[in-house]
Amino acid sequence: MTRKIAIYGKGGIGKSTTQQNTAGAMVHFYDKNIFIHGCDPKADSTRLILGGMNQKTLMDVLRDEGEEKITVDRVVKTGFGGIRCVESGGPEPGVGCAGRGVITAIDLMEKNGAYSSDLDFVFFDVLGDVVCGGFAMPIREGKAEEVYIVASGEMMAVYAANNISKGLLKYAKQSGVRLGGIICNSRKVDREVEFMEEFAKAIGTQLIHVIPRDNIVQKAEFNKKTVVEFDAECQQAHEYGELARKIIENKNFVIPKPLTMDELEAMVVKYGMVD
Repeated sequence: MTRKIAIYGKGGIGKSTTQQNTAGAMVHFYDKNIFIHGCDPKADSTRLILGGMNQKTLMDVLRDEGEEKITVDRVVKTGFGGIRCVESGGPEPGVGCAGRGVITAIDLMEKNGAYSSDLDFVFFDVLGDVVCGGFAMPIREGKAEEVYIVASGEMMAVYAANNISKGLLKYAKQSGVRLGGIICNSRKVDREVEFMEEFAKAIGTQLIHVIPRDNIVQKAEFNKKTVVEFDAECQQAHEYGELARKIIENKNFVIPKPLTMDELEAMVVKYGMVD
């Protein structure tokens, strides 16, 4: 049975990097069959898998050539480890709502049978921490059953994670979506892991893994590769492998209990994030 996962997190937190590196580890270490659907209008959710941003987006094809040209062969590309990739794209800058592209793209991929039964995982990589409009579609309409939130010990990252939890709480009953955990993409701030563990516990979920900060991630990105493809023997590749294993084996899915602003601010002050 295919597991459908949405990855959310504050813009700039390293969400797409984390997702692609975890997918790369899943195919390399665990021989999983994976599809990545990029839902960010920037269309950069699959560049490490495909070796660069060379994929024409679904919305571009729709605009330029019409819906009849939207086929799996036309818009889905295969990259590292056989991972299949599509990018939703978005409207022309300044025209229309980018979130509409997410809805249109997912509907067209379903219509064309892109999420085939042989897949172990489908990942939806969603813009920033937006849980409204079209960007909420993967969790609102039950397209994704599991959500992982990428965060760090920085105040705004935790604030965003709490906001995403509010969105999940809103849609959980109607769509069945559940939170699988918090992924800490470490920024090496003071008491980061302790803070992340307390925050995760407070909202009723788990800190599923802490990804250490390592310059090899940037080196791999400069080479347009995932860490596993760049150097499968390095420690960071095994960290992504461990996160992959934990997601594969995860059974801990919850409806989150987001904190009030007073509760969140008290926790931030406790960990010295505010002077």
